[in-house]
Amino acid sequence: MWLPLLVFVGLLLLYRWYRQSHILENLSDKYVFITGCDSGFGYLLAKQLDKRGMKVLAACLTEKGAENLKKEASSRLQTVMLDITDSESVSSAAKWATDIVGDAGLWGLVNNAGIGVPMSPNAWQTKADFAKVLNVNLLGSFDVTVNFLPLIIKARGRIVNLSSCCGRLAVVGGGYCPSKFGVEALSDSLRRELRDFGVKVSIIEPSGFKTEILLLEHHLKAVGHLWSNLPSQIKDYYGEQYYQKRELSY
Repeated sequence: MWLPLLVFVGLLLLYRWYRQSHILENLSDKYVFITGCDSGFGYLLAKQLDKRGMKVLAACLTEKGAENLKKEASSRLQTVMLDITDSESVSSAAKWATDIVGDAGLWGLVNNAGIGVPMSPNAWQTKADFAKVLNVNLLGSFDVTVNFLPLIIKARGRIVNLSSCCGRLAVVGGGYCPSKFGVEALSDSLRRELRDFGVKVSIIEPSGFKTEILLLEHHLKAVGHLWSNLPSQIKDYYGEQYYQKRELSY
């Protein structure tokens, strides 16, 4: 009778020891730079790491996003305006971070900023539609990583890239899935080449979470715009019924 209870208590203690062994020490000495902190995962992560005592450098696309975040965080958290599709903006943010972290370097870089719109059949889109998503999700992450790499190597830190389950299985047309497949490949190549510098590279593949990227009205508006601007030949090929059915699928 007592044996199952002793086994349970033993497993519980073992689990608590395991959890405790994975809790990092001296968090207050560590700097983390996070992109896309206006909303969603970046916003929540910045607040959570700030609560744990880390020195969070939060990059936001808008002043409003930065102001909202600062209202929810401690005075430790610092924000910077960053458009990851603009190399000058990325370079400026890297210099800003360098002046702050100094010799401590950057313990963590989280490439979180991303967009999903437009998502539609590939034939409905233009090269510019594809490029818009790729420039943020893939090329932007690459540019940020390269610019911040000296700081990460200095601290023997880690890079965390926000990918997606759509980085393994293409479930929708447009640039989103190709961009996330690219993030997976970029992350793997970085993991291999930075291993000798003591830098770790990881990816996170979230599934369906209710963030800005999944807001229904954004997708309906984008798809409606694509449909209305299609050449008549393509529109006739798909037909109004296909378009209406696709709208209902959202």
